[in-house]
Amino acid sequence: GMGGLATFETAVLTGAERGPGRVSPFSVPMIMPNAGAAAVSLRLGWQGPCETVTTACAAGTHGVGNGARAVATGVCDVVLAGASDASLVGTTIAGFTNAGAMSRSGISRPFDRERDGFAAGEGAALLLLEPLDAALARGARVYAVIEGAASGADAFHVTAPSPGGVGAQRCMRQALADAGLTAADVRHVNAHGTSTPLNDAAEASAVTAVLGERGAPVTSVKGVTGHGLGAAGALEAAAVCLSIERRTLPPTAGYAEPDDDTRGLDVVTTARAWEPGPVLSNSFGFGGHNGTLVITPV
Repeated sequence: GMGGLATFETAVLTGAERGPGRVSPFSVPMIMPNAGAAAVSLRLGWQGPCETVTTACAAGTHGVGNGARAVATGVCDVVLAGASDASLVGTTIAGFTNAGAMSRSGISRPFDRERDGFAAGEGAALLLLEPLDAALARGARVYAVIEGAASGADAFHVTAPSPGGVGAQRCMRQALADAGLTAADVRHVNAHGTSTPLNDAAEASAVTAVLGERGAPVTSVKGVTGHGLGAAGALEAAAVCLSIERRTLPPTAGYAEPDDDTRGLDVVTTARAWEPGPVLSNSFGFGGHNGTLVITPV
């Protein structure tokens, strides 16, 4: 999401308090957002494309989508795709708090009428992506298939989603088209669901517009994990893969009662047995960055 902010904050304070000569020469490579991907490449000796997407809270979803496309087009035989984020330093927390984005109660309540902002978290997730026939041939444990992906921009506001979630609608429809599926095929929505008033309302409108009255069960795992920021999309793609494998939809912790903006959603409140089918996994980041994956059973 934002790179090595703890290193950056330490370097700035060290320079201010002890002079520029005391700033670590390792500061720059540790601050670079691409340092994580570079470290994996160095460790494994992999010399193919090694790239980092920084699209705020949509970064993990975009990373997985880009990796899947690299495999599907034959650019790579295998890809490690995902995201990490560990940016909860004093400066970041103060900025999010003063922007009104973080929960005053410290509780994540996706889609609930009492939601008042996100509870920030840190984490990482990686998915090993390869052609399905190659994975099956080597006897790999295949959790799911990345069937489609899409990326788009709201072009509306630096933090607020576009009214009615029109950018999110477009992204979900493009992802379904990329997968060769229709809204009627969707069996679950892994929502971005940050627990912020505007985001949840816009996503609820977008999901309803795309899926219609039939809808599909909706889960936001951020009720448990908090908002992993740049890592969120990768964490949630992994959660979808586990949901498919275990044939169970996870609950949306913190959700109790909808408001008028979220009332139309079938929000999963307790673990629910489920016949796996195509899943939309959404991520929407500051700057109007939208990302959607279509993840299906094998």
